[in-house]
Amino acid sequence: MSFVLECPYCGVREVAERAGMPLTMAGIVQDQRYFDEEVAPKIDGDRVRFLGTVAPAERVGLLGGAHALLHLIGFEEPFGYSVVEAMACGTPVIAFRRGSMPELIDHGSTGFLVDTVEEAVAAVDTAGSLDRPRIRRQAVARFDKARMIDAYLDAYRELLDGRVASGS
Repeated sequence: MSFVLECPYCGVREVAERAGMPLTMAGIVQDQRYFDEEVAPKIDGDRVRFLGTVAPAERVGLLGGAHALLHLIGFEEPFGYSVVEAMACGTPVIAFRRGSMPELIDHGSTGFLVDTVEEAVAAVDTAGSLDRPRIRRQAVARFDKARMIDAYLDAYRELLDGRVASGS
């Protein structure tokens, strides 16, 4: 098993190396110059692979077969679709405690929220002991289509009720 990473710019190579595992990176290159200078020279096709953009049909196998998704992003991400995709495949997520990650990941259950590379390395071993079918069940319970539609309808009702109550 290896790790899967959405964003290849975040120090995850160090986590994979220190954990003694290969790293598979997939995703869109946001900054080509940075990628060419900092990431590409480290890709060896064996310990470090870069797949580029992965089609949805391939993503299930890639995410589902990974030891964990390393989501060590350097910005305040508002949602994290790849995090939900990984958990829907039963794959634990190791993420920096930033942006929406604390809302998406149940620390110690669906993955780990970390603050440092050292904590991410420590979470690697523990990630293997998480209950993958449970991770999937939790993701489906929180993020499947029917649940999300119901949540949107509830939000719209609240907005409309507020308008009616305020006379707007």
